[in-house]
Amino acid sequence: MATPRTAHDVDDHPTSLTRRSFTTCAAAAAAGWILTACGPKRLYDVSRERLRELVGDVEREYSATYGKDVTVSAAGPQPGVLFGYALDISRCTGCRRCVYACVEENNQSRDPQVHWIRVLQMDKEHGVDFAHADQYYEPAQVPEEGKFYVPVSCQQCRDAPCTKVCPTGATWAEKDGIVVIDYDWCIGCRCCMSACPYGARHFNWKAPSVAATDVNPHMHYLGNRPRPKGVVEKCTFCIQRVREGRYPACVEVCPVGARKFGNLLDPDSEIRYIIEHERVMVLKEELNTMPKFFYFYGT
Repeated sequence: MATPRTAHDVDDHPTSLTRRSFTTCAAAAAAGWILTACGPKRLYDVSRERLRELVGDVEREYSATYGKDVTVSAAGPQPGVLFGYALDISRCTGCRRCVYACVEENNQSRDPQVHWIRVLQMDKEHGVDFAHADQYYEPAQVPEEGKFYVPVSCQQCRDAPCTKVCPTGATWAEKDGIVVIDYDWCIGCRCCMSACPYGARHFNWKAPSVAATDVNPHMHYLGNRPRPKGVVEKCTFCIQRVREGRYPACVEVCPVGARKFGNLLDPDSEIRYIIEHERVMVLKEELNTMPKFFYFYGT
């Protein structure tokens, strides 16, 4: 197997600072300062009593909107837990079941479609080559001869550049390693999208559309609750599941067991075994973002 390159071009999002992006970020910073100084407190600042009121309000709102009982969790990180993810490139067949399981679990918009996972098809002849990867492949059957597949989503960076540029503090890394977004504080400036070197954040240009019958009523305040138009969203490792001891939906649905998930601090966990015994890689290692999403070749 060819030695993979670090992916300078895993997405087409520019990272250089232009006059326009500087102006946008400066205006966003001013707005953020005003919100921070004068507005309501963010989720991680509020008291437990206020948090219960807040969650109760959104539960009633969503239950009335979708005509079903909706529960919204505000469960925080557990002590001694740091989540990590590993993906076996040699097993992935490119079936995209993970993409659509993610959509269903996390209430992503169906029209327009928003996908937090992109599966990139590459040529075995050239090895890992993000410059010529195809995310829109549509063969009659997968895997195609001579092809392999690299799914990409949020890398849950330990030193996440997206959290540093947010002018309102609407996104941050939790103690268990999950990078979250408080949608009530996101002002849609998209500075985080410009800063993310993995193209993992997605902006709602249009009000997300999810039929009431399709809504997953099991929600987390910082995860899969419905997002409004004009905010940024992304993968949270299915925070509503993993903080209850369950696997992310993409891990459960993978038919070949290519996806692994667990506690990096647990020396007996599968994720630790993989990191200690396999040759693991991270995307764009040279940026030192320290992703907690690892890739490896199991066979």
